[in-house]
Amino acid sequence: MSNSIQYEYKQEYLTVSVPTKYKSENLRTEEMVLNMGPQHPSTHGVLRLEVVTDGEVVVDVIPHVGYLHRCFEKHAESLPFNQIIPYVDRLDYVASMNSEHSYVMGVERMLGIENDIPKRIEYIRVVVAELNRLASHFVALGTYAMDIGAYTPFLWMMRDREQILRLLEWTCGSRMLYNYIWIGGLFYDLPVGFEERCLEFIKYLKPKLVELQQLVVDNKIFIQRTANVGVLPLPVAINYGCTGPMLRGSGLRYDLRKVDGYSVYPELDFEIPIGEGKMGTVGDCWDRTWVRVLECQESVKLIEQSLVQLTNDYKRTRDFDPQAIVPKKIRPKAMDFYVRAENPKGELGFYFRTDGRSDIPVRCRARSCSFHNLSVIGEITKGALLADLVAVIGSIDVVMGEVDR
Repeated sequence: MSNSIQYEYKQEYLTVSVPTKYKSENLRTEEMVLNMGPQHPSTHGVLRLEVVTDGEVVVDVIPHVGYLHRCFEKHAESLPFNQIIPYVDRLDYVASMNSEHSYVMGVERMLGIENDIPKRIEYIRVVVAELNRLASHFVALGTYAMDIGAYTPFLWMMRDREQILRLLEWTCGSRMLYNYIWIGGLFYDLPVGFEERCLEFIKYLKPKLVELQQLVVDNKIFIQRTANVGVLPLPVAINYGCTGPMLRGSGLRYDLRKVDGYSVYPELDFEIPIGEGKMGTVGDCWDRTWVRVLECQESVKLIEQSLVQLTNDYKRTRDFDPQAIVPKKIRPKAMDFYVRAENPKGELGFYFRTDGRSDIPVRCRARSCSFHNLSVIGEITKGALLADLVAVIGSIDVVMGEVDR
């Protein structure tokens, strides 16, 4: 037999026929296609990755989405503006308050009532949105640590996230999908005693964030698994439309709470953390994780300042009605309009087209930050080891409900 190779096994000879195109000198560079997903574990959602490998080296990664399609945009085009809010909750279902804030703010700007919102309502929105930002980052950090082999941080993060979910459930009656921030106001005012209990939680959380830093991001094994892995250069991040911790991890100080200055964020003091390459290269997996940890500390500062305002200058009164200026009929002028806000994962935007005759949008489109962040995975994994691919996926922090909107 021509073009054959002999393999010795247990003192016996096995002759195997090998096609000419796979001569022995070419076997080392033979590529293989593997499928990761669309199972849920280690892909942070129902995601399928088509991975082209050369042995243990990743040659290319092609993400396949659409397994969790929610038809959000078509639902929104058949409902009045105020009834779309529950569907907005289900985009990024671990940061529903932030998504509601973005959507509601857009409709208020279209109606021209943005400046009429009472300051107490604005500060309450900031409190619940930053609490939800903390909860979202806790999921990202806890599951990421578990992805690369550490189980304890996941338990710690879920323990503290549970306290946030209880506070939000106390506020509006739901654990994850809230329908709390309404166009022109809120569903309810804060429960009596919420400000005090929330401040107690913040005092409890501060030392826990220090423990998180020591347990995870400063851990030697974690640094070895994430430093210089999945490096996202700043020009590539910008070209792909990456936002949030993905973009800031690459060194750009860009946060819509500062850039656009919406709600009462311009009145509050907070910093924008960025990746600096302290443990490796700017824009690597470690930098993205480091940015999320620092953002948790900044959210704590924002909540503290807002609680001071809610207990002093804009404290609760008997005649305060959070639904006082909620419009009974929402009918914007005919226009095309886009609004954006800083979600835990990046820029979440909503585009509306209205005809001026109906309270139902002619066109509604969601700009998903997770979709843009996920699209860059093929660029930042070329040449990485297969074991590092899971570390890169976790560092992106995607939620597939938002990608498959």
